[in-house]
Amino acid sequence: MSEKLNKQSVQGWLEKRPGWKTKKDRLVKEFEFKSFRDTIVFVNRIASLADETSHRPEIDIRGEMVRLSLTTPEAGGITQRDLDLAQRIDFATSAR
Repeated sequence: MSEKLNKQSVQGWLEKRPGWKTKKDRLVKEFEFKSFRDTIVFVNRIASLADETSHRPEIDIRGEMVRLSLTTPEAGGITQRDLDLAQRIDFATSAR
């Protein structure tokens, strides 16, 4: 099991990753798209990443907006697994 990261470690990571924020022991980022179809394509891409890493984000879809929330419940907060998945999400979205 991954261990919960301290706030300083998470803050240092956040400084290098625009758009990500913390909210109640979670990493959160919102993405906006031009169409609902683009939104669903993005969510499917995230689902593939989640399957590859065996780590599931919370996904909230509101029309052309998606909010992703990452945490590791068994650790009680943000772990390296969350940071790694967030980084993969950023890489995948930079290719869109």
